[in-house]
Amino acid sequence: NPTLIMASEKDINPDLLAKMKSSGIKTELFKQEYSVDGTKKLIEEVAKAVGNNDYQKLNDKIDSDLKQIQPLAKKPKVLFIYARGNNLMVAGKNTAMSNLIELAGGENAFNDFEDFKPLTPEAVVKANPDILFLFDSGLQGAGGNEAVLKMAGVAQTNAGKNKKVIAMDGGLVSSFGPRLGEAALDLNKLLIENTK
Repeated sequence: NPTLIMASEKDINPDLLAKMKSSGIKTELFKQEYSVDGTKKLIEEVAKAVGNNDYQKLNDKIDSDLKQIQPLAKKPKVLFIYARGNNLMVAGKNTAMSNLIELAGGENAFNDFEDFKPLTPEAVVKANPDILFLFDSGLQGAGGNEAVLKMAGVAQTNAGKNKKVIAMDGGLVSSFGPRLGEAALDLNKLLIENTK
């Protein structure tokens, strides 16, 4: 019996929105931008929607974490693979994953398309990433590091030749929420470790 419904615009279709509004329950929709400023704005909007004005410490924590990011001498090309069962997708530009990779000091391997596209061996070889990046759950579901390194096309890439596969918690790295700075800093540390 909620008194407030909060949702991201991208997750709500017009039919569901109409039902929510006709329910008589106060509804707040938020637009999420996958950027530092967009995240801070979202934190402020959510806080105000629930009557909390004590949100600045969350935004300050993001800044504090981001200041600790170490620049890399040569930006590694990072290929994010979204693995769910047999469904393998790669992240293009302007996605949460692409923006996080860039915040952490890397370069997204695919910048010639937006959103996500199915992984193809030809595209992986052409992109020639230095590091493969997956969610922990995706890496487990794909069968672990060895299985990922055996994916079609991977062996021909720098990442495949050097066995560079990293994984992080999906909720941490994809949400662009209050832990954004922590996610970018943790990824930065992994990129540094894997470019030595």
